[in-house]
Amino acid sequence: MSMVAQVEPIFPRMVELRRIFHQYPELAFEEKRTAAVIMEELQRLDIAFEYGGVGGGVVAQITGKEEGPTVALRADMDALPGEEMTGLPFASSNKGKMHACGHDGHMAMLLGAAALLKENPPPGKVRLIFQPAEERGAGAKVMIKAGALKGVKAIFGGHVMRQFKVGEFMVAHGLITAHSDKFTIRVQGRGGHGARPHEAVDAIVVTGLLIMAIQTLISREINPFHPSVVTIGQVQAGSAPNVIAEGALLQGTIRTTEPAVRNHILHGLKRMAKATGELHNAMVDIEITEGYPPVINTDREAEIARQAALKVVGEKGLIPIEYPSMGSEDFSFYLREAPGCYVRIGACREGWKNIPLHSPAFDFDEEALRMGAAFFDQVAREAIAEYAKEP
Repeated sequence: MSMVAQVEPIFPRMVELRRIFHQYPELAFEEKRTAAVIMEELQRLDIAFEYGGVGGGVVAQITGKEEGPTVALRADMDALPGEEMTGLPFASSNKGKMHACGHDGHMAMLLGAAALLKENPPPGKVRLIFQPAEERGAGAKVMIKAGALKGVKAIFGGHVMRQFKVGEFMVAHGLITAHSDKFTIRVQGRGGHGARPHEAVDAIVVTGLLIMAIQTLISREINPFHPSVVTIGQVQAGSAPNVIAEGALLQGTIRTTEPAVRNHILHGLKRMAKATGELHNAMVDIEITEGYPPVINTDREAEIARQAALKVVGEKGLIPIEYPSMGSEDFSFYLREAPGCYVRIGACREGWKNIPLHSPAFDFDEEALRMGAAFFDQVAREAIAEYAKEP
């Protein structure tokens, strides 16, 4: 029986679970109902688990009849803020929340793999990590602190992608996602009447100049061969058409793939903020908040994942990585503690256009659930067999 064919008996249940998760999305650290559905399914499968309560995650373990190494598989539970525009019959019932990033699919895949692993346990232990707050709040750190990686030889995770078709996997060594940082800039000028600008320091003018200056950090100071992004996504200033704004707020994100480039951009932002303030007699303060580190797959685990994907989809289904994603992922925190590999799982139906992650219209082909469950089942078996060779 092929790796995918063995999923057939449990496929309807995975679809059912995915639709339940999708219809009742919950935001980061609020995944109460989501966790309850997961625990109910684990109980049905007779798999032992522990729950960290609301704000925590669910950690289950499947133990084989023989002693052996422990490997971990991870799925994220949280949804995103936003109004769903998919038109699906099981669209979000929770106003202002939706599964726009495929986490509903990730949970269903891992529960499908759990069913396969429980039916025929490998000679070792498989830790199943259902994690809160991937989108914001670094829920991975919560799970690590709770001991989810204790005794684990390696961890594997993945993400559905509409850039790839169902039956395609991207498995790669090294850098997969970028380092993310957030910045907040506060401009303090001196308010006044719009008809008497000489009596004021216009925070909006200072902000405009600062926005344009920041754009030159990437275009004129960073080697084009080092992918980097600085985006200002939020600007707040002003109260009335005839009032010179006293203050302004800018918020943005920094994405980098090289530590030296990251340091240059961070210092450059501080330099430009200070210089712009001095140039225009305003107070400009900048606060930088470190985000998620880069996801860097370890070589041995990437090869284990590649072998698992080969058995699921064959050589034609393996898609090479062209360049790292400038997105970020808190799976990176697990990789600071243990070796591991993060893969991309094709989820686009033939004839569909690519709708990006986080779009209010995002959906994926549920046939991808078969592939994801088969992969997670197989990668756990491959990893346990590989580590069992060690003395």
